[in-house]
Amino acid sequence: MAEAHPPLALDAASTAIVIIDLQNGIAGRPELAPHSGADVTKRSIELANVARSKGALIVWVRVLLHELLTRPADAAAPAGAVPPKEASEFVAAVTPEEGDEVVLKRCWGAFFGTQLEQVLRRKGVKTVVLAGIATNFGVESTAREAFDRGYHLVFAEDATTTVGAELHKFAVERIFPRMGRVRSAEAIAAALT
Repeated sequence: MAEAHPPLALDAASTAIVIIDLQNGIAGRPELAPHSGADVTKRSIELANVARSKGALIVWVRVLLHELLTRPADAAAPAGAVPPKEASEFVAAVTPEEGDEVVLKRCWGAFFGTQLEQVLRRKGVKTVVLAGIATNFGVESTAREAFDRGYHLVFAEDATTTVGAELHKFAVERIFPRMGRVRSAEAIAAALT
């Protein structure tokens, strides 16, 4: 039997929807699971639209892949050449609107070396809702940074995915519940007032 969660209520005025790396070189990867990049993009955009209409801040984050993937590491970068500049651009469906913030990062987490914390503090954000790709890379790294800074966290489980269902499941069941609340994008949208 699934564990019952307490009701979720979110004050839109003090909430930011932070959406990680919905970009050409990431969202189209065929091994994404348990949700496809297209499904995560669709749910993230739907959540952003509802949240924006209720007064929440929307933050779109993207990473410079050519910088991230050329660092020395024991595990090789994904197959193929270092991605061209277009790989670091948002997928066509992502079109930030007036009032949205766009954050450009150079590592997995969205706080280090970016203006994200300044933007959130300036807007009076207390709760950060996370969505995007990849669950156990950019999303989890950003969550850890936000948690360490005292933000309340909510994770849109069906608006995140990674390079394997088992990796997604581990983060969603073992890591995220220790930092915040895990809900569907639809439940999060409904909880915003």
